[in-house]
Amino acid sequence: MTPAFSTRSALPTDAPAIAEIYNQGIAARGATFETEPRTAEDLLPRIADPRYPLRVAVDADGRVIGWAGLSSYRPRACYAGIAEFSIYIDAAARGCGVGRLLLDDLLDAARAAGFSKVLSRIFPFNTASRALCRACGFREVGLYEKHGQLDGQWLDVVIVERLIPENLAGPASAPPQETEVHHG
Repeated sequence: MTPAFSTRSALPTDAPAIAEIYNQGIAARGATFETEPRTAEDLLPRIADPRYPLRVAVDADGRVIGWAGLSSYRPRACYAGIAEFSIYIDAAARGCGVGRLLLDDLLDAARAAGFSKVLSRIFPFNTASRALCRACGFREVGLYEKHGQLDGQWLDVVIVERLIPENLAGPASAPPQETEVHHG
């Protein structure tokens, strides 16, 4: 049986739908520290960035029902192979497998873009996102306590990561060699 939805690269014409879905997440206060709604124009640079894929899920009629994207982790060169991810599903499409298809698709895009690790931070009470990440091979590696304030309340975040082994370049790290120290 063919699913009633599929994934593809986001297009500039998807920006209004992506903004609408993102704004659902902002308003619900369960997935992001963001509080200001986004416009389609706000999202156009992100859609156009060739380094960080932004993928959408569309229903059988071609309507965008979810999006997932990569973004920069840190500006230092040593972190160039790491990307943060975000994923948002339209409220009407949640619980139907869209998130799983979309996150698996984003991981394929991350692999193709050469990333060796993908990570994110999730509110501990966002059990659906945590379950989705576990189902897609992420592991929870820690907790940032009181990481940020949302509506005046300090919130913790769970850190999740997934390695992309085929993109981990170079030989395994060798243990440090003992060296002689001469005192003279």
